Amino acid sequence: MEITLLQVEQMVSSFLWPLFRVSSFFMAMPIIGTQMLPMRLRLGLALAVTVLIVPVLPPMPEFDGLSLQNWIVVAQQVLIGSLLGFSANILLQSFVAGGQIMAMQMGLGFASMTDPANGVNTVILSQIYLMMVMMLFLGMNGHLVLIEIMVDSFDVIPVGLEGVSKMTLWEIAHWGGWLFMAALMMSLPAVTALLVINFAFGIMTKAAPQLNIFAIGFPFTMLMGVFIVWVSLSGFFSHYQTFSAEALENVSQLLKAGR
Repeated sequence: MEITLLQVEQMVSSFLWPLFRVSSFFMAMPIIGTQMLPMRLRLGLALAVTVLIVPVLPPMPEFDGLSLQNWIVVAQQVLIGSLLGFSANILLQSFVAGGQIMAMQMGLGFASMTDPANGVNTVILSQIYLMMVMMLFLGMNGHLVLIEIMVDSFDVIPVGLEGVSKMTLWEIAHWGGWLFMAALMMSLPAVTALLVINFAFGIMTKAAPQLNIFAIGFPFTMLMGVFIVWVSLSGFFSHYQTFSAEALENVSQLLKAGR
């Protein structure tokens, strides 16, 4: 049995092209794509998933291993996988942004710590929200749903030059707008309540200028902010359900845009 060099290149390419999409997806998706998981573990997971899905994928195109078309397909797979993971990661970052908005209004913007997932400083309230949404994400098998969507993307956007994504910059801006919209919707009740409290202190300052409003207002606003956050936790799960459904809809819109 003789195997030509072209056949060897084709067999290697049929494995490497899906590997580029899967590995870039795991590098950008929530939880798995953070610094909490070592790079070698993510690479091993990408290799294992690629080995499992390669036999059921559509037929791969045939290109010369050193041709320009081959490198274009590689860049396409990296782009598609990264965008799929990034669009799903917006779900968790919306809760982080909402916690930052609430913390700034209640006077806890200075209380920050290092985020072990991203390696940057964020406020403590955002860390609490991030840990809660991570537990909900894993408890409801969100990581398995995203992996299934990534595998289905090979049928929607096949490997090849004809599957190059046609996504516009307007759609990318739409994801960024959705992030701030979701954060604002989550923090709007707390921000409104704190705004009313600040208005009340402003009226008190106008009526009694000799009153040291800063000595009273700052701790009272912080105390009321903690109380409002505690009350708003009862609707945290409903917010997660709504935002997760919209995030998955954004991912499906991404796949439709890449057709």
